[in-house]
Amino acid sequence: MAHDHAHHEHSGETLVEAARNALTGSGEQWTGMRETVFAELAKHERPVSAYDIADNLSAARGKRVAPNSVYRILDLFVSNNLALRVESSNAYLANTHPGCEHDCIFLVCDECGDATHVDDEEVSRTVRALAAAKNFKAERPVLEIRGVCRACA
Repeated sequence: MAHDHAHHEHSGETLVEAARNALTGSGEQWTGMRETVFAELAKHERPVSAYDIADNLSAARGKRVAPNSVYRILDLFVSNNLALRVESSNAYLANTHPGCEHDCIFLVCDECGDATHVDDEEVSRTVRALAAAKNFKAERPVLEIRGVCRACA
């Protein structure tokens, strides 16, 4: 559901701490592996795949981290609003205001792969109203607008 409140954008250690607080606040455990995966995800400004995260963690730890384990953790993060999923590229971004529920509205550059998350309450309300008018309950609206960013244009 869309939100009508102001929120603080987190980064670095405060982002990891906010994610931990949001996850434990929802009744889930914050394990060492979950923290490691979230910290790796939060390092990236562009969407990153579970395979990339697994490869980076494997290299850092000196032992293999299974992509399936990373996928399970990322799915948990998405369901708890700690991460956002760019559906068309099966890649993830850290939610910079963990715990806040957002409809996924992305501007995705076909040249460089950058994905900008847009918070727009009017668009969210319109999409949800369109769904409701068709007797459909929108659980997790996702809009991806494909094109070329300013840097690549």
